[in-house]
Amino acid sequence: MLRHCRLLPLFGFVFSAAALLADDGQKLLRLDHYVRVKSTVPAIAGQMSTIYVREVVRAGNMRTASSGRVVLFIHGAGTPAEVAFDERFQDYSWMGYLANAGFDVFAMDMTGYGRSTRPPAMNDPCNLSKEQQALFVPGLISAPCRANYAQQMTTLGSDWNDIGGVVDYLTAARRVPKVSLIAWSLGGPRSGGYAAQHQDKVDKLILLAPAFNKNGSAAPPAKVPADGTAFNTQSHAEFMANWERQVGCPNQIDPASADAVWAAMLDSDPVGATWGTGVRRAPQVTGWGWNAQVAGSLKVPALVILGAHDKQAQAVSVKGLYEALGSENKVYVELACSSHNAAWERNHLLLFQASLDWLTKTQVNGMAKGEVRLGY
Repeated sequence: MLRHCRLLPLFGFVFSAAALLADDGQKLLRLDHYVRVKSTVPAIAGQMSTIYVREVVRAGNMRTASSGRVVLFIHGAGTPAEVAFDERFQDYSWMGYLANAGFDVFAMDMTGYGRSTRPPAMNDPCNLSKEQQALFVPGLISAPCRANYAQQMTTLGSDWNDIGGVVDYLTAARRVPKVSLIAWSLGGPRSGGYAAQHQDKVDKLILLAPAFNKNGSAAPPAKVPADGTAFNTQSHAEFMANWERQVGCPNQIDPASADAVWAAMLDSDPVGATWGTGVRRAPQVTGWGWNAQVAGSLKVPALVILGAHDKQAQAVSVKGLYEALGSENKVYVELACSSHNAAWERNHLLLFQASLDWLTKTQVNGMAKGEVRLGY
């Protein structure tokens, strides 16, 4: 099935679709959108860039989404959105779960990730750190080399610009005033910072293992982008080592799920897949604008979730964010037997159900404010 929609100024169009049957026999459609934005990424500032957006929706809900039923997922520092939130192994697709519940669900890749525009400097391994360059000698490069772009590639400001372009596209295309945001890890500053600036465009906020520094700067640093490496890579061995160090209970990870995630990761990065044994690439980000003061200004209903065995987002930091949020309706969830990669682990359905409860009721386990423990 091929579906097109009206071309919107500076935005994009749908060019392809794939359909699967949902459990009740209705078609679950996956549609590709490419949204055009005027980039503020320093390396390509002022140029038009393309942001990849995946939609998952039940056929009966196509173009009929009502207010409060449109959701946008925002990814973290390394994994593109279609891999993070639409894992096609068994029932692990968070996007599919919400689409089956009647939501029109979207996920976007920031500039430098997945199927979105990657600035040219990300194709040059000389722009990696010296330590990472050494991993590709002599197969990709003959020896460590000098960077031709020695700054971090993107900024939180450019991420907010990408999000703004996609949110405006979705509200226009679906004729709704607001969307709800679901974010993971570095998606916390991305979505939270955007929401604090555009509270009239955000209905509800769900943050899984969000990055947060209560004492961070609210303003950009003196030099943007910061000096440093432009981007980084992650191999399969590095990916698994980081995940396995966060295992705290039996059968927390299904090996078949981990294999499926990594295969999707390489599929999202055809260039990185040819480097060494295959890597995923991600830009280094210059951050600011997400601290206790900014979080305190945020009044959007917010659900904050952390896996009990997460070793990337620390409980003291995530609870600090929960406490700092200015939202009247806010809940903090500790998810048992879960790591930073909770959406790909055995308790994923508890996570998905909590998000659905928040989107539909602004409650988890009957609570609209306070702390909840799930899976114990």
